[in-house]
Amino acid sequence: MTSKRRNNGRSKHGRGHVRPVRCTNCGRCVAKDKAIKKFVIRNMVEAAAVRDISDASVYEQYALPKLYVKLHYCVSCAIHSKVVRNRSKEDRKIRTPPPRFIKSGPPQTPKPAAAPRS
Repeated sequence: MTSKRRNNGRSKHGRGHVRPVRCTNCGRCVAKDKAIKKFVIRNMVEAAAVRDISDASVYEQYALPKLYVKLHYCVSCAIHSKVVRNRSKEDRKIRTPPPRFIKSGPPQTPKPAAAPRS
């Protein structure tokens, strides 16, 4: 029988059974290796309220806590909420991950190595 994907939509390879996780969106039971995973790091306070909190705070430099959430989606919810997209037959063979969007800051330049002492 023909196979649509090289890994059959899973990353189980050699394991007989993988425990299920629940989809964050709909609650469907999905195998952990098949689920589409997304790790979200965001501020606990939305951007509009950060200035109000910093003005009312007693502390000078208070680091606002962040919210770390690992989201698991079933395939249908991931497609519906545009976490992933369907790709053409040729594009499915491309296994390189998509480029990451890193927050733009000052460009990182490597420091020159110190000259050895004689």
